[in-house]
Amino acid sequence: MNGIHFAADRQLDLIGLGRACIDLNANEIHRPMEETRTFTKYVGGSPANITIALSRLGMKTGFIGRVANDQHGRFIVNYMRRNGIDTSMMVTDTSGSVTGLAFTEIKSPTDCSILMYRDNVADLLLETDDVQEEDIRSAKALLISGTALAKSPSREAVFRALELARKHGTVVIFDIDYRAYTWKSREETSVYCKLVAEKSDVIFGGREEFDILEGNVIDHPRKDAETADAWLKHHAQLVLVKRGGAGSTAYTRDGGVYPGRTFPAEVVKTFGAGDSFAGAFLYGLLQGWSVDRCQTYGSAAASIVVASHSCSDAMPTVEQIEQVLRTHGAT
Repeated sequence: MNGIHFAADRQLDLIGLGRACIDLNANEIHRPMEETRTFTKYVGGSPANITIALSRLGMKTGFIGRVANDQHGRFIVNYMRRNGIDTSMMVTDTSGSVTGLAFTEIKSPTDCSILMYRDNVADLLLETDDVQEEDIRSAKALLISGTALAKSPSREAVFRALELARKHGTVVIFDIDYRAYTWKSREETSVYCKLVAEKSDVIFGGREEFDILEGNVIDHPRKDAETADAWLKHHAQLVLVKRGGAGSTAYTRDGGVYPGRTFPAEVVKTFGAGDSFAGAFLYGLLQGWSVDRCQTYGSAAASIVVASHSCSDAMPTVEQIEQVLRTHGAT
């Protein structure tokens, strides 16, 4: 068991909330973006990717978010619908907003970057009235992305969703998902992300993200165990600290410490690994698996996505993950 209790009588396993945008991944890899001429379009955005990952694994999912009234917005909704995600909670914004774009640069398997366009994007125009109580009540878990806290009115919509989740016993999963270009300052990020983290059941974040959340100075970062202990004293039952290619460690309220492993892969790019990991890890939590098993499943999923050109399109099925586990004797 993993210490997380999910209500059994719910229509949906998980609802994602926040950023759904377009990824434009470079086709001419191993060169800088200024020399790249063509890109392939995919659905992107961390909460969208994680929701897609869970849907691919057979979970019943939905998504709360705003998309622009443009071709890209329609592409996102249609893609998510084709992947079995309940899109009835998604709103088309008619204020003249645009769809967020993320151009990716793949210079090498370890040298990747993202150029994002986030001015007047629809996802940050999510309103409190877009969050319906019956939707939150229908889900076992709510996934909140920190990016959705960066601006109003999306910020207030997140707090409404959080309040309703606490009211109805919906497990709150908080992915810090820090994107510097969306926030005014690290201090602002810390203020609002802390408020959500204090009321979350599960918290995911990289080491730098936790340092920003906690307001740590660069010269004096906390150790992972100290970070976990601080948040487990609030509402959290599980805190997971990610360290990229070095794996991750999960900490539970009962004192458990669960280091993850990594699987070999022919790496194409590094981005997307965290989303695929989170999706498979949460899949395991929803199945009631041990944290150790969730870690292994998440790592296997990440190894599949880093070896692929896309993120959302590459989110694996159960059989694909099981194949990785069999190949490496990890079943």
